[in-house]
Amino acid sequence: MGVYNVHERLLAAKRSEVGALIDTLASSDDKLWPQGSWPSMAFDRPLATGAIGGHGPVRYTVAAHVPSQWVRFTFSGPRGFHGFHEYAALAVDEEHTLLRHTLAMAARGPARLTWPLIFRPLHDACLEDSLDRAELACSGAVTRPAHWSRYVRLLRGLMR
Repeated sequence: MGVYNVHERLLAAKRSEVGALIDTLASSDDKLWPQGSWPSMAFDRPLATGAIGGHGPVRYTVAAHVPSQWVRFTFSGPRGFHGFHEYAALAVDEEHTLLRHTLAMAARGPARLTWPLIFRPLHDACLEDSLDRAELACSGAVTRPAHWSRYVRLLRGLMR
């Protein structure tokens, strides 16, 4: 099963400012990942190509990192996740940047069931929370905060 999942937010900030948020991932000053609400993103070393880590049961390696622009992670778990996810800061004009998260993978074996039933709803909620954090960091407010569905709340309750 092919999966292509994109979340993006137009931010009133320069690309360098939005890209700087990407560079804070998994650091003690992480301004992008919604830690506290979701399993923390962590690596065996600072964010750089070759760093190994993930969040919760999702494991990956930093495949490429262009500071203040882009980072790509390749999956190593859970079983059946074959592909990548990435954040990119894409300049729209001098004062606006599109922050995009893309997940592209082939879901094989157990992931053919776990992706649509468990991981996708949780992934979508987590990514919208991440984009809320980016918007807050860039503008000081979130225009339309994300809300978790009942199903996401149920899954999170079952995971405790």
